[in-house]
Amino acid sequence: MRNLVKILILSLAMMLVLIGCSDSTDGSGDDGVTTITFMNYSSSGANEETLMKMVNEFESKNPNIKVDVRTYGFGDYFQQLATTIAGNSTPDVFELNIENFRAYQSKGVIAQIEGADTSQIHPTTLKAFAIDGKQYGLPTKFSNVVMIYNKDLFDQAGLGYPTKDWTWDDELEAAKQIRALGEDYFGVFRPIQTWEFYKTVEQNGGSMMNDSQTAYTINSDENVQALQMMIDRINDTNVTPNADQMGGMGDWDLFKSGRLGMIVTGIWAFPDFTENCDFNWDIVVEPGIDEKATHFFSDAIVVSEKSSKKEAAVKFASFISGSSEAAKIRLDANWDLPVALTDDVTETYLSVTPPENKQAVIDSLDYLVMPPSLEDFSAIADTLGSYLEQALAGKMTPKEALDKAQEDISSKYPVE
Repeated sequence: MRNLVKILILSLAMMLVLIGCSDSTDGSGDDGVTTITFMNYSSSGANEETLMKMVNEFESKNPNIKVDVRTYGFGDYFQQLATTIAGNSTPDVFELNIENFRAYQSKGVIAQIEGADTSQIHPTTLKAFAIDGKQYGLPTKFSNVVMIYNKDLFDQAGLGYPTKDWTWDDELEAAKQIRALGEDYFGVFRPIQTWEFYKTVEQNGGSMMNDSQTAYTINSDENVQALQMMIDRINDTNVTPNADQMGGMGDWDLFKSGRLGMIVTGIWAFPDFTENCDFNWDIVVEPGIDEKATHFFSDAIVVSEKSSKKEAAVKFASFISGSSEAAKIRLDANWDLPVALTDDVTETYLSVTPPENKQAVIDSLDYLVMPPSLEDFSAIADTLGSYLEQALAGKMTPKEALDKAQEDISSKYPVE
């Protein structure tokens, strides 16, 4: 009996040794291969094959690392991510959009990224995912907003084309002359909603929050003035159509009909306008009021603070973000714009026209602004949007609407 017990003890000890050998501290198995998990949403639906091309290329260059890709639709992604975090099974590498990035960093969920090769990443996009000078995410792709204009309407109105030095005053004067071409012609279109508001107030020297994001500044004088300017474009000069004049038509459709001089919208409109506009059009950096500011939308790869495979995770994140191989795959698939803007990538991107002035896309990166990075920002956007609608409808003055929004949002979503 004693011999049997000894045999069992020795067997158990041997099993523990073997287990220890097969699960080394760097996450590699007994074959020396480290497997990391990568959770993402942006490839869902249309670009999963493109992502796998990147993964395959990475694995071919790093045969000691395998990537277990887990893709979820955007609607389910953050719930799935929250479940993994709560269950202590956070993926080694995962994707975050810029709106949620700071919220996850402030919770200590993501690790500082050190040792990554960022030499080919556009510095402005890189800065977007840095906090206090420390890098917590590596951007993978970006899109932004420019002003797109109908060159034929400018010619018809006898106007010079917009330049990167234009201000809102220049834009308004041109918009008035295009509006004068006929009852069904309009000068410019910008929506009045939260996503446009936070950028416009920055153009006027305002903001939705203070620099440290510890207090709301929604009802500042600069913001009230900016909102009044937005509303006047519709209700006063009427260079922007109201809802009745739109007749249920979308802003892109209005531009494609040839009856809109200028539209401020994303670079993702290029393929549609290229195919469906039967007039000449081009782009320019969006005009500012007192200063330039333009939207910036981006996604980043982050590394889990709890990952035991950080070295492999950072190597993978660096490849997807900053390698010329991944950039070329993304560019060939027309999957937004890669942040690894090498000379070759930039040259290839600029060569595909229209628009002719694609350099404006690159130049706009010098003026990027982002929404407050708050966990409740979606709800905040809805709340503010309802007050903006009331101001547009004349139920409140811009000051009354923003005073109420400041009070309501500060009460419901405190940030102390």
